[in-house]
Amino acid sequence: MGARTPPGTGNTLADALAQRRAATAEGEAARPETILLIGLQGSGKSTFYRERFFATHVRINLDMLRTRRRETLLLDACLEGTIPFVVDNTNATLAVRERYLVLARAAGFRCTGYYLDVPLALCLARNAARPPGERVPSVGIYGTRKRLQPPTLTEGFDALYRVTVGGDGALTVAPYTKDEQHIATDRA
Repeated sequence: MGARTPPGTGNTLADALAQRRAATAEGEAARPETILLIGLQGSGKSTFYRERFFATHVRINLDMLRTRRRETLLLDACLEGTIPFVVDNTNATLAVRERYLVLARAAGFRCTGYYLDVPLALCLARNAARPPGERVPSVGIYGTRKRLQPPTLTEGFDALYRVTVGGDGALTVAPYTKDEQHIATDRA
C-alpha cells in the first residue's frame, strides 16, 4: 500500500468535493441576480426594495416607467449588461412572473422571489395613508387579491422567501419551506 495523501492537498475525494462545493458557491455569488417582489399594492414592496436593494439593484417598476415599452427597454439593458435588478410590480400571476424568470434564466441570472404576504386590511390602510396622487383605487387592490397566485419554487426561482409583518410592524423574512409550498399551491 502506498502512503496516504494528507488531507487538504486536493488529492482526496473529500478535498475534491469541498473544492467543487466552493467553486459552485463562488459561481452562484458571481451570477447577477433578478429579484421579483410579489404582493398586493400597499404590501410594502417599494419600501422593501429601498431598504434592502436600493444600493445594489436597478429598480424596474411600471408605476415609475409608465409603459411596458419602457419597462422592456430597461429590462433588456439589465439583462444585456448583466446588471442586478428588482422587478417591483405586483407580479400577481404565474404568467406575469414567468416572463421575467424565463428571460433572466436564459441570460444566466440567479432568480430570487420575495412574496410579501401582508393582510388585505393592512394593504388597504397603507394605501389610504399614501399621498392622494399615489393611491391605488381600492377596487384595484381587491382585483389583484382575486388574481393573486402565491409563488412556488417550481416556477423557476433559485430561492423564494415569504415576508410577513409582525404585530410591531417589523418585517420577518423567511425561506419558503416544503410545507409552505403545498399551502401556496392549495391557495392558488
